Amino acid sequence: MTYSEPALTAARRTRSLASASSSAAPKLGITIYGCGQDEAVLFRELAPRLGVMPKITEAAVSEVNIDLAFGNRCISVGHKTQVTDSTLLALSQVGVSYISTRSIGYNHIDVGYADSVGISVENVTYSPDSVADYTLMLMLMAVRHAKSMIRRADAHDYRLNEVRGRELRDLTIGIIGTGRIGAAVMDRLRGFGCWLLAYDIRPKTAAHYVPLDELLQRSDIVTLHTPLTAETRHLLDRRRIEQMKRGAFVINTGRGALLDTEALIPALACGRLGGAALDVLEGEEGIFYADCRNRPIENGPLLRLQELPNVLVSPHTAYYTDRALGDTVEKSIVNCLTFESRRQHG
Repeated sequence: MTYSEPALTAARRTRSLASASSSAAPKLGITIYGCGQDEAVLFRELAPRLGVMPKITEAAVSEVNIDLAFGNRCISVGHKTQVTDSTLLALSQVGVSYISTRSIGYNHIDVGYADSVGISVENVTYSPDSVADYTLMLMLMAVRHAKSMIRRADAHDYRLNEVRGRELRDLTIGIIGTGRIGAAVMDRLRGFGCWLLAYDIRPKTAAHYVPLDELLQRSDIVTLHTPLTAETRHLLDRRRIEQMKRGAFVINTGRGALLDTEALIPALACGRLGGAALDVLEGEEGIFYADCRNRPIENGPLLRLQELPNVLVSPHTAYYTDRALGDTVEKSIVNCLTFESRRQHG
C-alpha cells in the first residue's frame, strides 16, 4: 500500500506522539469491528508502526461480541451496520469511551445517546476525490443513457439508441451540499464548461448559491452531497421532485434517505424525470455489500428501480478506492491515539 503525502504526514505526527510516551508503556489496544479483508490488511500493516495493537473482527459491533472490546477504551466501527443504543450502553459498561467510525457520516450511530453514556464518537475524513470522481462518472453515464446502451450491446444489438445523449457543457447542474465532496465535484465540473448552481444552509465556497427551490427548477442534473440529518431526510420529497425540470436527472452519492424513493420511482417511470444514478438507497442495509444472488431481495423499491432502463444503481461504492481506504484506516488509528493522548494529558 502506498500512502498519500497527507497520510504519511499524519502518520509521522502520530509516531512522534507515540515515541514521546515511555518506551516501557504497553501498546494501545483498539478493537476493530466490521473490518473487511482489505481493511484488515491495512490495519495489520500500519497499526504496529504507530504503537497500536489491533483486535480485528469482520463482525459488526453488537451486544453478542461486546467481549472483544473488553480492556480497550477505543474501538473502530464500520458504516455498514447500525450501532444500536443497547450496544452503545453495553460498550460503555465494559469500559469503551471512544468510537472512531470509519465514515464521514454519523447516521448509523446516535451520537447524542453515545455521549450520554460516556462515549465520544468521531468520524474520519478521506480523499473527497473518490466520491467526486464517481459522481462525475454517474453523471456522464446517466446523460449518455449508458445502462440501456450496454444492455443492448450485451444482447448484440449494436444499433444507435433512439434517445440521443447530452453534453455537460449544455447543461445546468445543481449541487446540493458544498462541503469537501460537493466542492470537489464543482471543481471537476468547471472543466466541462457547464453552468453551476449551489445550495447549502452554510455556504462554504465561491459558488453561485441560490435557494433550493430555484436550484431544482433550473437544473438539468441535481447531485446530492449533504449530510443526512433529521432536517435533510427526504430533502427531495414528492413536492420538490415535482419542482424539478422535466427530463432532469438525479445523482445521489450521499445517503439514500436524502431522497424519498417512493416519490422518485413514479417520476422516473412516467418519464417526468430523465433518469437517476444512485450509489446509495433507502433500505440498503443488509443488501448492499452482500452476495444476494441466491436469496430474495426484500426491498421492493430497489427491485423496481433496477427494472427501469433510465436508472443506474451501484452498491454504495463511490468511496471505495485505494487512497480513500488507506486514508480511512490511518485516520481511524490516529483518532484513537489522539483521544488517548488528550485523556492522558488532561
